[in-house]
Amino acid sequence: MSTVSRHLTRRLLQLYIGLTLYGVSSALLVRGGLGLEPWGVLHQGLAELTGLTIGVMSIIVGAAVLLLWIPMRQRPGLGTVSNVFVIGVAMDGTLALVPDAQGLGVQIPVLIGGIVLNGVATGLYISARFGPGPRDGLMTGLHRVTGRSIRLVRTAIEVAVVATGFVLGGSVGIGTVAYALAIGPLAQLFLRVFAISEEDSGSTVVAGGTPEQAILRK
Repeated sequence: MSTVSRHLTRRLLQLYIGLTLYGVSSALLVRGGLGLEPWGVLHQGLAELTGLTIGVMSIIVGAAVLLLWIPMRQRPGLGTVSNVFVIGVAMDGTLALVPDAQGLGVQIPVLIGGIVLNGVATGLYISARFGPGPRDGLMTGLHRVTGRSIRLVRTAIEVAVVATGFVLGGSVGIGTVAYALAIGPLAQLFLRVFAISEEDSGSTVVAGGTPEQAILRK
């Protein structure tokens, strides 16, 4: 196998392992019962409203967000489209296998494990450089169109989805706060752990890094 093929294989493995683990981590937060990540709150609230599974709602919301890229002229990649489907399928699969955690002695470790695993998953799939997820692309697109900072755009979107999800019945709690505080540092750590050099990946990126990495820095 040539060097280029090996690097492409590594990137594909990182992408799909990362997306799968992201779905698993989101399911663990659900089973922990102490609060979900911002978009998870929305997905759970919509699931409560429609009777569909959280994973299916994740796919539907991801596809809907992707449509919002069109007027902003954002370009999806393999990772973008894969993000929509793989996370939702992995999430529902995990929920079918893992029961609810009972008691704080189990809930807290499940919560911590879910958050750390989410950081690992984020580092894996972003470092693969196959394009941002639909929600990350929405943030960078609105940043470019409005001229507002990524921090402001990201905060506004996540406050909106948490509030909407909570009204619909999504789970907000200490886990939501813990996730918000921990995911940035964890993702930055695992981005370095799983980094693939530009030469190795064969991709062209701006000097400041990919849009996904910019989101985590700001």
